[in-house]
Amino acid sequence: MQKNLAICVKDLGMRFNLSQERVDNLKEFIIKFLRRDLKFNEFWALKDVSFKIKKGERLGVLGLNGSGKSTLLKVVSGVLKPSAGTIETSGVIAPLLELGAGFSPEYTGRENIYLYGAVLGFTKEFLDEKIDEIVDFSGLGEFIEVPIKNYSSGMKARLGFSIATVVEPDILILDEVLSVGDKKFRRKSENKIMSMFDRGVTVLFVSHSLEQVVRLCDRAIILDSGRLVAEGPVEQVARIYKNMTE
Repeated sequence: MQKNLAICVKDLGMRFNLSQERVDNLKEFIIKFLRRDLKFNEFWALKDVSFKIKKGERLGVLGLNGSGKSTLLKVVSGVLKPSAGTIETSGVIAPLLELGAGFSPEYTGRENIYLYGAVLGFTKEFLDEKIDEIVDFSGLGEFIEVPIKNYSSGMKARLGFSIATVVEPDILILDEVLSVGDKKFRRKSENKIMSMFDRGVTVLFVSHSLEQVVRLCDRAIILDSGRLVAEGPVEQVARIYKNMTE
């Protein structure tokens, strides 16, 4: 990969096998599997997707629901292994995807900082150093000692965002995370992201807000049914996307 590139995606494909029939329990699944009675439909969520992101660039990903945007981010961040093609990245990646999805409901917010932090690859020593900063940014106060099962979805997202952004990454992967929490926290989270932008972090960003993509990104791509159909400067791609959706 060229030295000036942060991400290089080539001929990327992501295939899922969708069952054609209903299986009600594990026993029935095993029996059907052993008898080879299970039938699947092959579904390509991504097909032949190629693009490059230079270091320091901010690339927005546009597309309607089901176009493959979130799947693309999961594959690039390593959550999913691609079925075809290659992905090369350079530097530390901070994926902000499905914030708080790894939380344990019975554990307190404080305990989940260590649990979720470990999922993101942070060491206990690093989290010991950063825990006060995480708690302060989340704004949860005394609720940090309360089990997560008693949190609202907004509180979980705030804690997840605070943990995920405590690292200083080279590449930031964002999936709708600037819409988490209340208005005050959204402003706070966007300021945090903007401070990362100022440090020259490379960004791969999905948002349903076209205005947000235009404001925060310098380039964009459009996915349609898992295929890349447009790529270029953000204003140019935004016009194409607007025409597609009107």
